[in-house]
Amino acid sequence: MQPKGRVWFIGAGPGDPELITVKGQRLISQADCIVYAGSLVPREVLACARPGVPVVDSAPLSLAETHALLRDCALGGGLAARVHTGEPSIYGAMREQAALLDAEGIPWDVVPGVSSAFATAAAAKVSFTVPGGPQTFILTRLSGRTPVPASEALPGLAAHGAAMAVL
Repeated sequence: MQPKGRVWFIGAGPGDPELITVKGQRLISQADCIVYAGSLVPREVLACARPGVPVVDSAPLSLAETHALLRDCALGGGLAARVHTGEPSIYGAMREQAALLDAEGIPWDVVPGVSSAFATAAAAKVSFTVPGGPQTFILTRLSGRTPVPASEALPGLAAHGAAMAVL
């Protein structure tokens, strides 16, 4: 039986290479294979990768091709870093990728990323919640290739009077 490594889904944050978590950066620097969303993740986020480690842009790859890279690394006993833009648990394909890993018994974990909503608030020097003002924060997105349910349309959400970030 071959040794099993692990796949880490790492949130790269909002695009600023300095806004990746310390843990995410450490895992990238230890990874034996790095697969990243090249159309969304700046290459500078991966500058800490060890020389000679494969760094693969997943933009032109299918889900099956991406999975094969992660699987082969982990089944060979390596640490595979799957670097997603922003936060892997929001609007990403992490769940589909994790299901394939689960089906093969390959262990995986997640390192959260800094959300662009919080990076934007920091850059604008504003707070989403304030004493005497909104105490609820809504994180949503506009309808696009993946539709938003009618019950989650912006006018209905705005009616709550809560703070809202639209990604």
